[in-house]
Amino acid sequence: MPRISCIEPRTAATEVQQIYEHRLRGKPANVHKAMAHNPQALTPFLAFYAAVGKSLDRKLWELVYLRVSFLNGCDYCVQHHVASSKKLGLAPEAWKALKDGDLTQLTEPETAALHYAEKLTRTPAMIAESDLQSLKAYFSEQQIVDLHLLVGLANLTNRFTAPLGLELEFAPERV
Repeated sequence: MPRISCIEPRTAATEVQQIYEHRLRGKPANVHKAMAHNPQALTPFLAFYAAVGKSLDRKLWELVYLRVSFLNGCDYCVQHHVASSKKLGLAPEAWKALKDGDLTQLTEPETAALHYAEKLTRTPAMIAESDLQSLKAYFSEQQIVDLHLLVGLANLTNRFTAPLGLELEFAPERV
């Protein structure tokens, strides 16, 4: 049960209605409806969300977002990214492996990125030069920055949606 109200399109202020229609194509998720309590934050959040990770392969983007969301126990974000990862061909076996931390079926670059994302999520103060060097074997500096931003984005949304008790807008997948 949500701990705050979600601003529905029919009751939203004009500014929020415009964001819903123009930025979200008339389909705001509950995360957007909750964030709409502060439209000045919602607008840059949507731009940030759209910009983060552009230099990364889309499959890697979803793998990272899912792994971070599993680590943080954010069912809302897990379910949204399970749904979007389906379009990329990820299946229940891949989701379960990510949940369990089993990266054996992934490529070396994917494994390196996911190990780094986990460390950045769990113990960011422990990131060392050697951690970055392992990424540089596979990724450009732009991609490393995008990876950092993506992990930060996932952590932000996990810490926004789960504690506020936001409800999923569709039937969940079993993971």
